[in-house]
Amino acid sequence: MKERCTDRAQDQGENGITIDELRGHGLKIAQPANGYRFSLDPLLLCAFAGVPNGARVADLGTGCGIMPLLLARQGKGVTVVGIEFQESMAELARQNISLNGLDDRVSVVAEDICNLRRLFPVSSFDLVVSNPPYRKPGTGRLSPKRGRDKARHESTASLADFLTVAKYLAKPAGRICFIYHVSRLVELFAEAAALKLAPLRLRMVHDSVMSEAGMFMVELAKGRRGDVLIEPPLLVHGYGREYSDKMQEIIDGPMTRGGE
Repeated sequence: MKERCTDRAQDQGENGITIDELRGHGLKIAQPANGYRFSLDPLLLCAFAGVPNGARVADLGTGCGIMPLLLARQGKGVTVVGIEFQESMAELARQNISLNGLDDRVSVVAEDICNLRRLFPVSSFDLVVSNPPYRKPGTGRLSPKRGRDKARHESTASLADFLTVAKYLAKPAGRICFIYHVSRLVELFAEAAALKLAPLRLRMVHDSVMSEAGMFMVELAKGRRGDVLIEPPLLVHGYGREYSDKMQEIIDGPMTRGGE
């Protein structure tokens, strides 16, 4: 869902970086002015996944580090590792960690996800989250803006790779939460079944009550069984172009609701 969700953007001049504020989450996010910029998807997934106090979390394809920062704000003692194969984005994510004073709980590894077995022991994380590239190579229009195609198109890793690595990293009975394009829902469920990952929750994301679903969020379990819960659809907008109550609650964040 490519839609701006920040309170304001501050131009940083010739280096092509803006500082955007998520005031309700107490975060400032540096990101490319003309490259790949985060949208609503990370906020949706972090709200869907939730994270208990003290959890250890991995984010596959962290970009500028938005999801690790959001998750670190959700619970006490939560530690998050972001994985990003583009060195420039990994460095930007590190800057964002320092900008928000979360160096003690959030870190970034600049590496392809397919190489993580040599960096982390099996079953290292309580929760694995990801907003993987959803376009297959050679599909969709190419963007003239640097970095966007690498974030949107599968390059070094496929959907099957993301799920395989997520299973490796998650603890037994751990959770895996993805947000993905609805056109690949059947493929994701087929790959998950092949890996013996059980779907526990599914939530469709619609732009409005009259729109078809554009994205979906799914929670998968490693080493557990259970019936899948189909949650009520999440509507981004109400009957006008204003955000729905639920979407506004997600954007406003825990600080607006009296949290951390």
